[in-house]
Formats: sequence, C-alpha cells, structure tokens
Amino acid sequence: MIDGALPYLRCPVCGQGLDRGGEQALRCRQGHSFDIARQGYVNLSAGRSPHPGDSAEMIADRAAFLAEGHYDFIAAALAETVRPDDGLVLDAGTGTGSYLARVLDARPAAPGLGIDVSKPALRRAARCHPRAGAALADLWRPLPLADASVAVLLNVFAPRNGPEFHRILRPDGVLLVVTPAPDHLKELVRTHGLLRVDPAKAGRVADTLGDQWRADGTTTHRRTLHLTAAAARTLIGMTPSARHVAPDRLRAADITATAAIDLTVYRPA
Repeated sequence: MIDGALPYLRCPVCGQGLDRGGEQALRCRQGHSFDIARQGYVNLSAGRSPHPGDSAEMIADRAAFLAEGHYDFIAAALAETVRPDDGLVLDAGTGTGSYLARVLDARPAAPGLGIDVSKPALRRAARCHPRAGAALADLWRPLPLADASVAVLLNVFAPRNGPEFHRILRPDGVLLVVTPAPDHLKELVRTHGLLRVDPAKAGRVADTLGDQWRADGTTTHRRTLHLTAAAARTLIGMTPSARHVAPDRLRAADITATAAIDLTVYRPA
C-alpha cells in the first residue's frame, strides 16, 4: 500500500507534499495529480519518459528464480544488517520487491517503498508486502522524496545516484549496496560467455556515490547454487546478459554455480 510511504513522498513537479486525491490518484496542493495504477503502484515520473527498464520477460524470470530461494542468502544478509526501528525503508531499483519485503519483515513497524522504472517490476513490487508501496521514478533524476526522509536505503544490483541518495537519507540513516563479487556466477560466465564482473567494480561504486559518503565496511557472501538447466536459463534471463546471449546458445544442462556478492554499508560523510 502506498499510504504508509505517503508522508515521505513529494510532488516531482513542485516538491510539495502529496495527499490522496481520490482512490486512484495522489495530488499536491498545486493541483499536480499522479495516477495510481490498478496494480497498486503510483506513477511519479511527472510525465517524463524514462527508459523502460527490465522487460516483462526479464521480471518473470527474476520472480521465478527468486521464488526458488537461490538468492535468499542476499535477503538474509540485508535483513541482518538493519536495526529494527520504524523509519522508511526505500528500495532503489526494487525489481519485484523481494529484498524490500525481507527487510520489512525484520523491521515490523517500518513502512517501505520500492521505486523502479520498469512497470512489470512495479506490478509485482506493489504486492510484495502489506507495508510496501511502489512508485515509478527514474533513479537518474531527482527522486520524489523529502529531504532526510529515508532511514534505510537498499540498492541491490541497481544504479546509484549518490547526490540524491545523500539528500533523501537521514543523517543517522544507512545505505546498503549489493554488488556482484569478482567470482559471481563464474561458471555461467565461462560456459555461456556472459558479461564478466568488472575487477574495478568496488572502486567504480565508490566513485559513483562521491565524497559525500563513507564506507563502514564490506562483507562478502557466497553460496553454491545447484541449478537445473531451466533454472540456469532463468538466471541468465534476469541478468543484463539476457540482452547479449541468444536463447539458442544456452546449453540444456544442469550446472553448479557460485553466487558471490559484496554488501557494503555506507553512511553520510
């Protein structure tokens, strides 16, 4: 439900607060109105045309893969890192909302909001948890949230907008960034020619955030995944490599793969 996040939202046109403008819209005092889709998410793109994000096929693959529990260790690592207070949890680049839902389970009084540019993703994220809302917003543009309004900011395999993240995070808030470790899915990379993880990834993440942030530490989490051929194809389908690997190049065989991620805790400098 978007109502839990409503006190923290701001009009993307004029920056004023938003209220319910009927059952299917939010409206600010200046009269700017934003429709709530029947699937539950609100479009706060202010009429802009951001890139469409992940396709319906990619989101379906992601939902199927995550439902099998392969990446539960990532969700658990996020949930174990947050403290159980009641501030807003924002998932920037939320996808299906599965990580947001797990963190909200660990924070039983907190409202949540997932933002993404993919409408197929938001249709799922809007239903991911009773205390979660979902909004269409481009991470590369000013975010439709009040200054210092976010207690926990999740960023899992998603773009990072350092200045905007700094503006919306509370001074005592925390930014949790998940990126692939150098050996993430190395077996699939070798077998199917997928995109490799940049060895300089950690440095590039710090650069994109800028000097407004300090890293409080990084932990690496690994799991061995025993994947059927179908699960391997689904995993590839939910990654950026889906745009680069033709389906007929995927071998129909089970595979054991390494899932490895770095979880870095950032705080405002």
